[in-house]
Amino acid sequence: MTDSAAVPRVRVAFVSDSMPERNGVGAYYTDLIEQLDEVSDSGGFESIFLCPGREAGGRLHFPLPGDTTQKVFLPSPRRFGGVMRRLEPDVVVVATPGPYGMLGVRWARKLGARLIVGFHTDYAGVTDLYGASLLKWLSRGYFRRIDRLMFRKADHVLVNTAPMIEQARRIGAREVSRIGTLVPRVFLTTPLVPPRETFGRVLFAGRLAPEKRLDRLIGAAERRPELQFAIAGDGPLKNDVRTAAGRLPNLEYLGWLGRETLLGEIDASDALVLPSEFESFGNVALEAMARCRIALVTRTCGIADWTRLARHMVVFDLDEPLDEVLAGTANRPARERIALAQGACEVARELNRTSLRQWVELLAPGAGFEAAD
Repeated sequence: MTDSAAVPRVRVAFVSDSMPERNGVGAYYTDLIEQLDEVSDSGGFESIFLCPGREAGGRLHFPLPGDTTQKVFLPSPRRFGGVMRRLEPDVVVVATPGPYGMLGVRWARKLGARLIVGFHTDYAGVTDLYGASLLKWLSRGYFRRIDRLMFRKADHVLVNTAPMIEQARRIGAREVSRIGTLVPRVFLTTPLVPPRETFGRVLFAGRLAPEKRLDRLIGAAERRPELQFAIAGDGPLKNDVRTAAGRLPNLEYLGWLGRETLLGEIDASDALVLPSEFESFGNVALEAMARCRIALVTRTCGIADWTRLARHMVVFDLDEPLDEVLAGTANRPARERIALAQGACEVARELNRTSLRQWVELLAPGAGFEAAD
């Protein structure tokens, strides 16, 4: 490690409109900051996370259009500015195009800090999955306008997948690179539960929304009574899921789960499934892989764009019946399924190490800080 007396700590402000651990973006930066803390012990980084429920959190909020289970929070500009002035960050990382994100961009320019923008979700693209409405077109226009503004001001834009690189450039980004996703520290340090020879329990975890195609999962539970299904999460389709769980003896609705509880549910399952029509990445699939579990994801999930990961997953097309995909996985010899799960565990943990090293170099280029393996 570089001597902390010789190299000053790099001050980083992470800014997000997502609550920590409530969705993929909030979880991403919670995990990153937790692992950067290990580098910070050797003089590397001083980090803060400005987001709802954390630093400079505002009390005013309103429901997210189309999903009343999520809220858009309005930060306190005075408190936000006070935190920024005290930290005087060298780098500001903005993760979302909402009120917090826009304040982050403003303060980065005001303080002369390097600005890194995370293009983790194409929010304008997500609006296309909802029915035609005035709100849909207004939302799409807003997100495209804000993305363009943020990308043009950014020193660097980060994306999840290779196709998003060209998309970011078209919107106005100058420097773009793909960066991997990290795994929660507790998923890496908790002793592994070895994969079982039997295949009996399937888990879905995520936002209960139309783009997740939960009807396919419920249909698979109807047609595969020999398998147990569990759905974890919250969202506009919660009542539909709860109703289905009430009539199907092999389907359980778990509600929204915290990280450690989710870890236990993954360990208790044989596979994690994401039948989504659109998924910018699919963090929970990587988390399942890191726990030595098989991930079954649609080809439209961003994680399937990572070739090394895809080799150790079951990737299927949108038009493939989910019950047949599950049956095909269950019917594979036990040794093949176990080997697939073990390979998934290795590549997921390798990606975590690589991604952390990328972040360290991006935040402090040439400083010589090292991310521990």
